[in-house]
Amino acid sequence: MFDFIIGFLITISLLLMIFICIVIVRAVLFVPGNKVSSKMNHKEQCDVHSMILLNKEKIIDDMSAMLKCKTVSYRDESLMDMKEFTKFQTLLQERFPEIHKKAKLVKIGKTGLLYHIKGKKSDAPTVCMTHYDVVPADETQWEKPAFEGITEKDEIWGRGAIDTKSTLCGVTEALEIMLKNGYVPSNDLYLSFSGEEEIDGSSCPEIVEYLEKAGVKPAFVLDEGGAIVDHVFPGVSKECAIIGTGEKGSVNYELEVMSGGGHSSIPPKHTAAGEISRAVCRIENKPFKRQLTKPVLEMFDTLGRHSTFAYKIIFANLWCFAPLLDILARKSGGELNSMLRTTAAVTKLEGSNAYNVLPPKASCGINVRLMGKDTVDSALSHFNKVVKNSKIKAKVISGTNPSIYSETNCKQWEMLEEVIKKTWQDVIVTPYMMPARSDSGHYCKISNYVYRFSAMKLSPKERAMTHGHNERISTDNLLKVVEFYIRLLERV
Repeated sequence: MFDFIIGFLITISLLLMIFICIVIVRAVLFVPGNKVSSKMNHKEQCDVHSMILLNKEKIIDDMSAMLKCKTVSYRDESLMDMKEFTKFQTLLQERFPEIHKKAKLVKIGKTGLLYHIKGKKSDAPTVCMTHYDVVPADETQWEKPAFEGITEKDEIWGRGAIDTKSTLCGVTEALEIMLKNGYVPSNDLYLSFSGEEEIDGSSCPEIVEYLEKAGVKPAFVLDEGGAIVDHVFPGVSKECAIIGTGEKGSVNYELEVMSGGGHSSIPPKHTAAGEISRAVCRIENKPFKRQLTKPVLEMFDTLGRHSTFAYKIIFANLWCFAPLLDILARKSGGELNSMLRTTAAVTKLEGSNAYNVLPPKASCGINVRLMGKDTVDSALSHFNKVVKNSKIKAKVISGTNPSIYSETNCKQWEMLEEVIKKTWQDVIVTPYMMPARSDSGHYCKISNYVYRFSAMKLSPKERAMTHGHNERISTDNLLKVVEFYIRLLERV
């Protein structure tokens, strides 16, 4: 018996040593690749950079003028000032005459603008898309007016400066410059602008329907999304260009329970508000299961190779450490957690409108960001299963399923990666899963090559300005957006 125990312990020790060796060797071999940067030395980077000459004053003035257009979109259409949207469209005609001379413009839906520049060929068209509507701004909380396009200390202030009139300004400035110099794209080029992205409006879907009926199958689509950021991944200090190759679905659910109401002096064991509160706690304590989707696995594989050795051990060995990563994500919440699972955020609670009246009805609103195999219907089933209360009725208010995942092992990805590295030297380019929903999801209907990247460098403070107070962009950042689009348009 003693010999058996000794033999068992020796076997376990050997297996443990083998396991440790495998884990460490995999981490040691988990090193970065060098596909794009090897194609271009530092001198070439500098030469390319010096070739792009921009009219800084014009670009800043054009951006300022765009921000002065109060193109605020509301789900209640009666609140939208359509004159401001018309003003913005007129501004484009006045500021970019070459585009309007050489492109065919089709106005689609309520706010959609589709520009078509005929290329030398039509078999691999490109779509550069963005939106020009913005969310409302509580100007009482701003240091400067939100709709005056003020430029001060090399910063341009205004709602939409980051999200995302900057990308619209960038692509139109780039195309205007190039058309003046005789530019003809290799393939058909489309600029697709919507004025209802912030409210999930119909213009972008109608533009996609128009292209589909015309037989247009884009070989490359670029929309807003990730950006040049730092300290977004464990153990990685270098700046990263994160490109959304997929996006989560966004669904709104409502949970509701009815009761007889009554006076608060004689309450039942659980009021309607109490029943809903218990349901909320159950939902928050029972998150959706972990999923490792294609964009997330590619991000872990790319950035994990640049992380510190301790993190390399984890990301090089997800086959055994995925459960540990899951525990860390669940405890920390935030971005890491959102990459690993469908998330549910309780955002609305309603009960009685008086302290001494029992609520005859109580409800909560939940915004869910679906990923992987989860769907609108499966998430609804998840809530019913977790809540375990037949009196509470869950229903779907609105929403969409996750998008498809775009290709990364293709010439389109390599081209985008190279353009980024020529514009921002020494960045790590990586796919990622975009947690937010954008208009680009509609283009997945007609293309497998949809990429989400806002061509600018954003600090954590600047990222927080999106839909927040004091939104602004530096003039250097804006000029880089234009540079990026010039390089991109040269390649499509």
